[in-house]
Amino acid sequence: MAKATKTAYVNRLIGTLPKIGIRPAIDGRRKGVRESLEKTTMSMAKSVARLLSDTLRHPNGAPVECVLADTCIGGVAEAARTDEAFWRAGVGVSLTVTPCWCYGAETMDMHPLTPKAIWGFNGAERPGAVYLAATLAAHNQKGLPAFGIYGRDVQWKILQFAKAGVAVATMRGKSYLAMGGVSMGIAGSIVDHALFEQYLGMRVESVDMSEFTRRMDEAIYDSQEFTRALQWVKTNCKEGKDFNPAKVQKSRAEKEKDWETVVKMALIARDLMLGNPELAELSYGEEALGHNAIAGGFQGQRQWTDHYPNGDFLEAMLNSSFDWNGIREPIIVATENDSLNGIGMLFGHLLTSTAQIFADVRTFWSPEAVKRVTGHKLSGPAANGILHLINSGAAALDGSGQQTVNGKPAMKPFWQITPQEAKKCLDATKWHPANLGYFRGGGFSSGYLTRGGMPATMFRINLVKGLGPVLQIAEGSTVDLPERVDCILEERTDPAWPTTWFAPRVSGQGPFRDVYTVMNNWGSNHCVLSYGHVGSELLTLASMLRIPVQMHNVPEEKIFRPSAWGAFGTHDLEGADYRACRNFGPLYG
Repeated sequence: MAKATKTAYVNRLIGTLPKIGIRPAIDGRRKGVRESLEKTTMSMAKSVARLLSDTLRHPNGAPVECVLADTCIGGVAEAARTDEAFWRAGVGVSLTVTPCWCYGAETMDMHPLTPKAIWGFNGAERPGAVYLAATLAAHNQKGLPAFGIYGRDVQWKILQFAKAGVAVATMRGKSYLAMGGVSMGIAGSIVDHALFEQYLGMRVESVDMSEFTRRMDEAIYDSQEFTRALQWVKTNCKEGKDFNPAKVQKSRAEKEKDWETVVKMALIARDLMLGNPELAELSYGEEALGHNAIAGGFQGQRQWTDHYPNGDFLEAMLNSSFDWNGIREPIIVATENDSLNGIGMLFGHLLTSTAQIFADVRTFWSPEAVKRVTGHKLSGPAANGILHLINSGAAALDGSGQQTVNGKPAMKPFWQITPQEAKKCLDATKWHPANLGYFRGGGFSSGYLTRGGMPATMFRINLVKGLGPVLQIAEGSTVDLPERVDCILEERTDPAWPTTWFAPRVSGQGPFRDVYTVMNNWGSNHCVLSYGHVGSELLTLASMLRIPVQMHNVPEEKIFRPSAWGAFGTHDLEGADYRACRNFGPLYG
């Protein structure tokens, strides 16, 4: 088997990578009690630190570091010393562990912004489960929600909590860069600063699309990289069929010019988000800094695309795990500056470290409609109908499904992707000249067909006045159709765009009564599709940020939220989630 490319772990953003602080809590009584528990307590802390550091990675591939408290925490003085040490070390998540009874309110983590959990283990005659219950009660009483871990599924809960907690800490202090403004009246591109500030701890930065024109006209980009990138594109990006009427098609010379422009646009968008020290060498020190953007969006339509080539290439390539610089971490860019979908893409990337597919939830195809139009009977996962997920050629090339895990189609973290898999993704993609009816300025749209058989999760953040953000989740799988059937159905929309056939898992009840009901309850025209069944991770992350979940099909045993959520109801878990999120309010106020 070909080996994945070894790539240096690069922190592209300003700020250290968040660490997980391990807090070993202990019974503070001396003269025999504490002394008898020191070794057991510290060993428990060291074991969980090893588990986390050996298992978890940041999206840039670097292992997640754990910081162990210098001493066990038996009272408020040691808790304060630990807080100080954690602050200096860059800890963004805390996990308290204990095998014994301790003094709850004196040893608990009181930082209001740090995701926190407690693992109580009955490892001594003074049971840690009692401390767990008492201290969770203190957290709830003080309005500092914490996750409780005890007894069942301990390792899974520790990893689930830590993964979501690191995602929360990673977003804090970063930027969303809006490149342009509102696209075609799409509400998601009406960027809500308060949403980013209060729920994610992020700031919103904005640049007008005229900045792209300025940087192209004044050559504010790395010209050597541009030459190398253009040559790579000519070698690896195969141009597809031009579906425009012959009388309006662009000439070969015009298309070559468009290729040059879209490559420059990709370089400029990346530099705007992340900065580029090479620009300082060109005497553009301010431009070299970038906007420290962990995610961004490009408006495109229509003010840009009526005159210039579209943004499909920049969006598809930046969102992919590879380009002319090799295999690397995806750069999250939302089509049409849909910042709400951009948040979803960021959530998915932080939780999975993989590229994310941006798509329209375009069409519900019932079994009856497919049979009538094509003569084909849907079966297997598609038996109840399918959703056509498609957008204008802006989806990550990883979405073609040409990577594999155990011989099955997959989308992988970049450090697991082999050069051969990257090439297969490129080979599976055709770059069709843009539909000039939509994009008068031309450009190119990626076109591929996602391989079936991938477990996948469709999700979306929506914003509702008076309620705030809400999350929707639908787990399911991608589906293969016979080539003839796929062609017929794609002709109903646009064959030049990437297509994913998705079958959500239905239950016969509520919004998952059937596939039609899933689409009918979807809150917008856009969605994110992430590899794997990650609905449970999204639920945990959303609870940390106090974002309620409107609909999901995650099994109840996989729902892991803070202990306080149970106080808001145990029968109607969806309603309890709404009440808890409303009660505690957004994480950052």
